[in-house]
Amino acid sequence: MAYAKKTSKANEAFQKLKNDLAAGTAGNAYIFYGEETYLREYYLKELRKKLVPAGFEEFNYHTLEGKDLTVQTLAETAEAMPMMAERTLIVVSDFDLFKLNEEQREKLIAFLEDVPPYCCVVFLYDTVEYKPNRTMKKLYKAVTDHVEAVEFRPADNSDLVVWIARRFKALGKEIDRQTAEYLIFTCGGLMTGLVPEIAKIGAYAKGRAITQKDIDAVADPVLSAEVFRLSDAVLQGNYDGAARILGDLLKMQTEPIMILAALGSQLRRIYTARMAIDSGKDKYWLMELWEMKSDYPAKLLLSAAKKTTAAWCADAVQMCQVLDRRMKSEKGVDAVGELKLLLVRLGAQRR
Repeated sequence: MAYAKKTSKANEAFQKLKNDLAAGTAGNAYIFYGEETYLREYYLKELRKKLVPAGFEEFNYHTLEGKDLTVQTLAETAEAMPMMAERTLIVVSDFDLFKLNEEQREKLIAFLEDVPPYCCVVFLYDTVEYKPNRTMKKLYKAVTDHVEAVEFRPADNSDLVVWIARRFKALGKEIDRQTAEYLIFTCGGLMTGLVPEIAKIGAYAKGRAITQKDIDAVADPVLSAEVFRLSDAVLQGNYDGAARILGDLLKMQTEPIMILAALGSQLRRIYTARMAIDSGKDKYWLMELWEMKSDYPAKLLLSAAKKTTAAWCADAVQMCQVLDRRMKSEKGVDAVGELKLLLVRLGAQRR
């Protein structure tokens, strides 16, 4: 079965923003949200460059904090005419549109329906999560009709690999596709987190070509990568290695319940990979099941699953679930000690 990428309105909105910027036809109102803050900040800067001439920021670029902001203040700011420019730009940070009282909602609806044509407003969601509320029908319709909601998601794997190569090239380094995918697996798929890691790795690497050893030497792995190493050590019967990885996670002050949750999730994935092997399914089935952006983690899962059986996976997942319930419901549980005991039991089941 071929793996097909899923498209969505969020993808379409992002592409429309790129097209608008390229054509110089930015809209009147946007909502910028999503976990990829690097892209969000990048396109906000691009929007500012397009609309606000250098040297005239004081007159044409306005920032407002959502806390304690009123729609009246926003409307008054929007009414200010641009100077030596065609348009003004207003960036409103963490203004939760769907948490306003009824009076403010009515004023916001009127504002969105009549944003001055010389003004562009960006509602930026950073520390506040964007949650549109369909039960507020009038406001929801006004937002849907008059505001372009752009979600900044992690980039597709192929785009991310190209971007990583470009970042390393700027540092005078090279990285091949496989090593770039290893970097994504180790440090996560967010550009925001990869930027400092690439800088560290580029400064550390002695040769021109970046290697996995360079990444392992200085990169800070995300929890999912560490837990994969942990589960792999268990599958290989390497309790000392598993205990060492657990110890490293605890030294980084990772909460035991988070480690357990990540381990349980990883074991469920390995279980599905084992079932895929037993039923003749391939990596594309896993990619679709877990919405993976590349085949790299799928291949790692299949490799791990070959070291075990479906019965062991089922028992392992159940043990994680039982401990999770105990940690959440019982008082005085030695979470660290129970995690270590879980690793021993998982290892014992392998024998």
